[in-house]
Amino acid sequence: MESNTPMLQAQDLRFRYDPERADYAVDGVSMEVERGEFVAVLGANGCGKSTLAKHFNAILLPESGTVLVEGIDTRDESRLYDIRQKAGMVFQNPDNQIVATIVEEDVAFALENLGVPTAEMRARVDEAMQRTGIYDYREKAPHKLSGGQKQRVAIAGVIAMRPDCLILDEATAMLDPRGRKAVMDTIQSLRAAGISIVSITHYMEEAAQADRVLVMSHGRIVMEGTPEQVFSQTERLHGYHLDVPQAAELRDALAAAGLALPDRVITPEACAQALYELLK
Repeated sequence: MESNTPMLQAQDLRFRYDPERADYAVDGVSMEVERGEFVAVLGANGCGKSTLAKHFNAILLPESGTVLVEGIDTRDESRLYDIRQKAGMVFQNPDNQIVATIVEEDVAFALENLGVPTAEMRARVDEAMQRTGIYDYREKAPHKLSGGQKQRVAIAGVIAMRPDCLILDEATAMLDPRGRKAVMDTIQSLRAAGISIVSITHYMEEAAQADRVLVMSHGRIVMEGTPEQVFSQTERLHGYHLDVPQAAELRDALAAAGLALPDRVITPEACAQALYELLK
C-alpha cells in the first residue's frame, strides 16, 4: 500500500440505524485521517461520533457513501480481517473486551485465534504489555486491576495485533483522572511510534493533545482544525453544548477582565508560560 494513501477515509458517509426514519446518525460525512495523525472527535451525546468510529473497522457499514481503511473498502467482506488488523478498536468499558483470567493470556487471545506461531506471539505480547505499561501485571487476574489498568490491558490486546491505527471510542470515559492520564500517556507513546489515533472523547483536555479536532453535531462535521483553532472559538463550541479545556476557560476569563492571553493557550503548560510572560 502506498504510504501516501490516507489511513482512513470517509466519503459522503450516511448511516441510519432505522431505515424507516428520516434522520441519519451520520449524515454526509467526508473526512480523512493521515498516517501517524492523532485526531480527536468531539460532540454532544447522540451527535454520531461513536457511529462514525464504528465504521472505521467495519462494525457498521455505510448506507451510502464509502469508508476506506488504507484504501480497502469496508464493504469488501473478503477483506474484513485485513481491515480489523489495520484499524483496532478500544471501547468504553474494558470489562467488555477482557476475556481471559490472566492478563498476558488476554493480550494473547486474538493472536492465538489467528494461529500466530508461539515464539512470535510471545514476543508480540511482551512488546504490547511493555508499550502499554502493564508488563508488571502480566500474571495477575484482570478483574483485580484498576479501571485504567484494565483499559491498558484492552489496548495491549489490540496493539499485539500490530494495527496501523487505534480507534478509541470514549476509552477513558469510565476512568478516574489517574487512569485517564495513564491511558493518554500510552496513546501518546503509540502515536510517537507512528500509529494513527482516532479518539472519540468527552474530555477537552484530551482533545487539546491531538493534532486535529473534529466537532460533530446532528451527524455532521461542523468544525475542524487544530486544537488551537477550535478551542479559540469558545462561544461557538458552547452553541454545540461543548466546553473548552480549563486553560482556555481561564484565558477567556482573564481576557474578560482585561488581561489578554494568546488564543493558542489551551493547555496548562501554555497557560503557565503565557502568565509568566504577562507578569514578567
